[in-house]
Amino acid sequence: MANELELKYGCNPNQKPARIFMKDGELPIEVLNGRPGYINLLDAFNSWQLVKELKEATRLPAAASFKHVSPAGAAVAVEMNDTLKKIYFVDDLELSPIATAYARARGADRMSSFGDFIALSDVCDVSTAKLIKREVSDGVIAPGYTEEALEILKQKKKGNYNVIQIDPEYVPAPLEHKQVFGVTFEQGRQELAIDDELISNIVTENKELSEEAKRDMKVSLIILK
Repeated sequence: MANELELKYGCNPNQKPARIFMKDGELPIEVLNGRPGYINLLDAFNSWQLVKELKEATRLPAAASFKHVSPAGAAVAVEMNDTLKKIYFVDDLELSPIATAYARARGADRMSSFGDFIALSDVCDVSTAKLIKREVSDGVIAPGYTEEALEILKQKKKGNYNVIQIDPEYVPAPLEHKQVFGVTFEQGRQELAIDDELISNIVTENKELSEEAKRDMKVSLIILK
């Protein structure tokens, strides 16, 4: 891994030069295929944060479908019935847990997910790669890829599909910075833990909260975060 990656251009073709870089240490990513752009990488890093937190909170494989730095869909690997598989256009596939998560994420809003950037919390397997291959998508970020899955993904977009591998152990600095109009903003990262303790204060008369409801609340709160 290097500490700098040069980009074709920034958000727009006239915005040059463009790059991502680390002031200290190496970049936590490796581009395995394609040439991701500025917005691709914004989608990649934001979506990876989301699926990483979903996996930590629910202990289930998680996936996200991002467009323009916003989640069009995000989900964890909960088994689907035959009706839902048909609705999500995956009733002809054998789905692994991580593929199930992406099918759910993509199916949340298929129109908004058209041309998405995908994030996977787990290693991308053949099942997931086959699903991704037939969808219109700009790229994927994951902690790893099986050899066969990588070969399948490399066939997309005439060999130009963006495939990014991220170090799952990477932890960013506690302070984050952003420049707007030449002025640098600084703040602590949003590290609020979305867990059982956070949702333990039930203010309604009915204090019963099923495990499924707790899971869904965690997913929705992490997406909002």
